[in-house]
Amino acid sequence: MAASGYAASFAQFLNHPAGPKTIHFWAPAAKWALVIAGLSDINRPVEKISATQTTALAATGVIWSRYATQIVPLNYNLMSVNIFVAGTNLYQLYRIAQHRRSQPATPAASA
Repeated sequence: MAASGYAASFAQFLNHPAGPKTIHFWAPAAKWALVIAGLSDINRPVEKISATQTTALAATGVIWSRYATQIVPLNYNLMSVNIFVAGTNLYQLYRIAQHRRSQPATPAASA
């Protein structure tokens, strides 16, 4: 009895509009690599982190998180990966801002 319940649940998962037979599943699955990269950057010195790239990734995460709630089929996988992309990069931006704030101001070179 339980085996048929699992089989039905698995078949429903396979045939879902955002299931593994579609790009709606595999694109967010591949995007988890950005989250892993962001998490590995936590131990990287702040001087070696690009503020421009981090800002772009944070904005992308926020925008696509919202988009994932508006499309049909509603894609929780896409939403969750983009929340993590935004979160890891917003944390990196915080680290960059803290580092820049702690640096002494350098006078502008006069020409």
